[in-house]
Amino acid sequence: MNRTVLVVPNHFDALAGAQFADRYVLVTEGLSLTALGAAERALGRTPRWVGRLTALRNLAVRPFGLKTGHEPAVLPAGRIGIFPLISQFPGKVVLGLDDRHLDFRLLVEVRDLGMNRQEVAATTIVKTHNWLGRAYLAIVMPFHRIIVPAMLAQVLTK
Repeated sequence: MNRTVLVVPNHFDALAGAQFADRYVLVTEGLSLTALGAAERALGRTPRWVGRLTALRNLAVRPFGLKTGHEPAVLPAGRIGIFPLISQFPGKVVLGLDDRHLDFRLLVEVRDLGMNRQEVAATTIVKTHNWLGRAYLAIVMPFHRIIVPAMLAQVLTK
């Protein structure tokens, strides 16, 4: 899996004023995925170890009043995993959440490469609002760099 940092086409379209963006990419063969299908494969189920880290994160942020992803979805589009679905376009879905410490977007994109191959990319974009958002981002970044590729790799499994 290739990782490209801060090379995100049109990331300001997804979240104006963002200070952080990264992108992870993999190539599939013979799957014929839509962006929604790729997002559901990547995010619809969580490996047990990721679930444990998320539960620990939720306990740690509870005193600060931060969102845990278990709040009811207010968007008519629903959720994929714990992430609210913001919008859907041909080849791209946008998920995300706005909170008082930061806003984030997760873009899952599928691009046809020909010869029955597709590129599937997961781009994370973050805009922090205050010191809590910057501190939170610094703390979760080492975990983010492990979790996102692991979740994206689930696209290759049934």
